[in-house]
Amino acid sequence: MSQAPTTAQNAPTRLEDVKGWFWAVDQLLFDWILTRQNEDPGQDGGDLLELGAYLGKSAILLGQYLRDGETFTVCDLFGAPAPDDSNTAETTSSYANLTRRAFETNYLAFHDELPVVIQAPTSVVATEVKAGSCRFVHIDASHLYEHVHGDIEASRKVAAPGAVVVFDDYRSEHCPGVAAAIWGAVATAGLHVLCVTGNKLYATWDDPAPLREALLAWLEGRDDLWHGVEQVAGAPLVRIGGEKATAPALPTSRPRGRPRGRSRRRRGSGAPGPLGAAQAGQGPAAADHRPGDRQAAPPLSGAGAGKRRAGKGRPGFGPFRAVRAAPGGSRAAPGGSRAAGCPQPNRVVSGGS
Repeated sequence: MSQAPTTAQNAPTRLEDVKGWFWAVDQLLFDWILTRQNEDPGQDGGDLLELGAYLGKSAILLGQYLRDGETFTVCDLFGAPAPDDSNTAETTSSYANLTRRAFETNYLAFHDELPVVIQAPTSVVATEVKAGSCRFVHIDASHLYEHVHGDIEASRKVAAPGAVVVFDDYRSEHCPGVAAAIWGAVATAGLHVLCVTGNKLYATWDDPAPLREALLAWLEGRDDLWHGVEQVAGAPLVRIGGEKATAPALPTSRPRGRPRGRSRRRRGSGAPGPLGAAQAGQGPAAADHRPGDRQAAPPLSGAGAGKRRAGKGRPGFGPFRAVRAAPGGSRAAPGGSRAAGCPQPNRVVSGGS
């Protein structure tokens, strides 16, 4: 794996410049789901959550849909110690060079303010993210069955009514644990599958019928996407092929000359959000955190100081913190990841999470 950019001088200028696995068909579905949520008068807010961020490709896109008063939270190890030997092998094999600073540099090339970063195993998410608060959850962390099972349970706890939960690598041969955990939840825990693409599975903990009907109507109007419906586990499942998919309008890097702290218009929000100022490359590196410390990590200084969004989180905790893993907790290989021992060096990475 190539070393990620770690300086402002090497910050990406286009989303395509950020390495990872995030194909056009899934970019389209993220855009459709999040824009629909933002424009739905019955959608009374809701936060965004990503488990496993890798270098930030999908996080950068998600950040475009954050509305006033909402919080975007990202959870990843970013080089911190994994909670068990299997997860250690998974992260060491493919992500030895992954750093929090690389993620932050990429993200701040497109946004004025970092998301809330939990640098810890995803086993802490259920206690660190408010229950019932998230309208969109993207799970792309560890591929180990026990860890994915825990991530699924966490998603149920934090999901707001009507929330969409997206899983990466649900059918890849190198991570059968993901498939086993997801379909186990479908069979026994009340998870409902909405649709699948070649790489991601989209689900909800609520009645999928209204969203499925809207999705099918949208797909009928697209010439670049193939779709079909079949019965799986007693329910309709929409299959989507995206070989000819045309990506939506993607985020562009922040103009260098634009004054710091200027609000940026959110997609579908109808009004700009009050963003704080932050400078690329000034976020704390992974080495700034002592694993296991339950305290706010050193904040950005000066104009780079981020702010937690109103009404979210716990008193005294800023947007950057290291969190102690729950006893026996598992989880979180860096997101957008590939399982340990199964690197794919020849895979094209023009898209990616």
